[in-house]
Amino acid sequence: MVGVYVPPDGRRKDPLAAEAAEHGLPLFRHRYFRRQGVAIAEKVAEHAALKADLNVLAFVTAIIPPEIIDGPRLGSLCFHPSLLPKFRGGNALAWQIIAGEKESGVSVFRPDAGVDTGPIVVQKGGVAIRDDHTAGSLYFDRLYGLGVDAIAEAVELVASGRASYRPQDEASASHQGLVDGEVARIDWSRPVQEIDRLIRGCDPQPGAVAARGDEEVRFFDGVRAEGTGDESPGTIVGVDDGRLVIAAKGGRLCVGRVRVGAGAKVAAAESGLAPGERLG
Repeated sequence: MVGVYVPPDGRRKDPLAAEAAEHGLPLFRHRYFRRQGVAIAEKVAEHAALKADLNVLAFVTAIIPPEIIDGPRLGSLCFHPSLLPKFRGGNALAWQIIAGEKESGVSVFRPDAGVDTGPIVVQKGGVAIRDDHTAGSLYFDRLYGLGVDAIAEAVELVASGRASYRPQDEASASHQGLVDGEVARIDWSRPVQEIDRLIRGCDPQPGAVAARGDEEVRFFDGVRAEGTGDESPGTIVGVDDGRLVIAAKGGRLCVGRVRVGAGAKVAAAESGLAPGERLG
């Protein structure tokens, strides 16, 4: 390994940066590699000076310019948390849950000019998406380790000259945009199962959102609850084991944590939301 790239530290320390430092590997910390669509020359030169044979994009959210993607002798490999060509895009984990997909997996592909469109080197599936999975738990509990194995296998195939590059089937392709505030907004006229999937798909980010007067309320740690949902959808009908119980069309939802306005995430029972309130 001739160099390790990670973003600048945020609220949490980057474990890849810590690992690189422990092993004395050259560490580079950049948030951006392009400015207004143009590659930043000093970052391209910095990367070229490493003379890498292969780039491994383990979980990259920055837009990497082609000068870096195609720079190494053997090009690049990129990880994606879905069974490509389905669920291309930057929020694949969220959309698989929101859309009600039953199976997930991981893909390692060679990136090209498109968004997650390059030929596949390694793909591993067979991961059932459970009714209690959030985007976070699906990734960390089921796909993280599988992805590490897939990346290691793909690197070994490239290194040994045995890699084959399978074109993606465009007839089966789907691309979903980012899960922004509009996507995350709850429509209480929708069936309970759709709202349940939206809450779980938007957990941990950005949080499915409902209105409480002029404030926004974001929901986390959601599950389906028992009950018929006879009350008006969006009505808080009670508290069960510290969770808010909310009526929805055709059933009820339980929410364990919420964020009201610009506040921090708190236990739902401590949020100030009370039975009888109706959320918009």
